Amino acid sequence: MRATRPAGLGLWFAVASAATFGTSGPFAKSLLQEGWSSGAVVLLRVTGAALVLAIPTVMAIRGRWALVRRNLGAVAAYGVVAVAGCQVSYFYAVQRLSVGVALLLEYLGVVLVVLWAWLRTRRAPARLTATGMVVALAGLALVLDLAGQARPDLVGVLWGLLAAVGLATYFVIAAHDSGLPPVALAGLGMGLGAAVLAVLGAVGLVPMHFSSAGVRLLGRTLPWWLPVVELALVAAAAAYLLGVVAARLLGSTVAGFVGLTEVLFAVLFAWLLLGELPAPVQLAGGVLIVAGVVCVRLGELRQASRDSAESIRSAEDDSDDSDDSDDSDGSTSPDFPLPAGVA
Repeated sequence: MRATRPAGLGLWFAVASAATFGTSGPFAKSLLQEGWSSGAVVLLRVTGAALVLAIPTVMAIRGRWALVRRNLGAVAAYGVVAVAGCQVSYFYAVQRLSVGVALLLEYLGVVLVVLWAWLRTRRAPARLTATGMVVALAGLALVLDLAGQARPDLVGVLWGLLAAVGLATYFVIAAHDSGLPPVALAGLGMGLGAAVLAVLGAVGLVPMHFSSAGVRLLGRTLPWWLPVVELALVAAAAAYLLGVVAARLLGSTVAGFVGLTEVLFAVLFAWLLLGELPAPVQLAGGVLIVAGVVCVRLGELRQASRDSAESIRSAEDDSDDSDDSDDSDGSTSPDFPLPAGVA
């Protein structure tokens, strides 16, 4: 009964995280259309989120600085790659593609996690997982619409795939229980990501263009600061914090599975706020990508369940001093062990 309540709570956190993440594309695109650069949007978004989380972060890590020092690598990867890098790449993709197509490309990061584990362990994924990868890649071909009229911008596609790398990093790091409280990981990551972006912008490596012109949302002109506040408070601070908590309660496999609803939320918000929908063939490709990622997640869940059962049986055999321990070494090895932190 104790495990059921955190899992149910984690499910709500995951859905809320997906919904808040889904608002980022439409609100960011309203700024990009008025001359803002992707770096500028992300810098304000991440800086605002870091400021909101600053006090809770300090309170969470007070007296635990040694823990922070031990996890500097994870915090750096989370802030630079999973937060700043992923967002900048996604917003560059949104500049050239529809919000839905850009997000579908980003969600191929789930497949990248599987490919990374495959290369790292040299063990092929389970059949259902491999099938999901093939289906997702088939969906990618439809989203790109290589032979049709809705063919997207190639540069935008490359930015979307780079965002997928950031998303894969996010899922792996967020699920790793390093001992850092979720608010500390989110707050420190946001702060570091903002600092890196500011430095890159100051030296001219990341363009920083701002505008005070009004933005178009819901068919009317609204002040520029409205989407900035939404991106910082809702689509960044709340979204990342909810996502880390969900991954800790559910594991990254289930959290990532539920997180797929972000695609639905993003398409819905883009339609309501910007009047934007992908082409029919791209929507069909999106269905395949989502179906493929679902298969990947189900395959991981099945493998994790089998691994857990085998581990329990192995522990029971050891406690009984069984003479079959040598035989169990070969049989308990999973066909596709998941990367660290992915359950």
